[in-house]
Amino acid sequence: MWNERYNTHDYIYSTEPNDFLRKHAANIPAGGTVLCLAEGEGRNAVYLAQQGYRVTAVDSSDVGLAKATALASARGVHINCLHADLAEFALGEEAWHGIVSIFCHLPSAVRQPLYASLGRALTPGGVFLLESYTPAQLAFSTGGPKDVDMLVDAATLRRELTGLQFSLLEECQREVVEGTYHTGLAAVVQAIARPL
Repeated sequence: MWNERYNTHDYIYSTEPNDFLRKHAANIPAGGTVLCLAEGEGRNAVYLAQQGYRVTAVDSSDVGLAKATALASARGVHINCLHADLAEFALGEEAWHGIVSIFCHLPSAVRQPLYASLGRALTPGGVFLLESYTPAQLAFSTGGPKDVDMLVDAATLRRELTGLQFSLLEECQREVVEGTYHTGLAAVVQAIARPL
């Protein structure tokens, strides 16, 4: 599905970073290593690289990652791209100063073990940044999966991110303008968390 969706000249989620990430990226320790989950065409990874972070983008779509590499080259930065399925991807131990999850919607069977490993994968003082659609997004036609199992709210994050403590966790409605598939009023949850 994702190779087919990304197989176009245009960047379908735009080449600009997510607004929440742009606002809060400085929470990640300066110059640190950052992992971008389900990074697709690379807009957030490239932005972080432009801020001086050492960035790895992981995604299941080689087409998306090729576009991410091209965008990085066009912007004069380097990102490391890993073609992998998050159901099988090991985050490592104290490997990342930041882990970024922007509209990374996964089935609960994949999401729960991934979330359970986040606290161990971050360095002491590392930061997890997330923006995701909530189940309330099903009432909108402005983006995101139609399967409620792939959507999370604040209560789900509190339950599943057991190795992290939150400095920000809130649900809101906001205008999301990110290319063809994410445009309009949306119901989202936003989180900033650090290892316990």
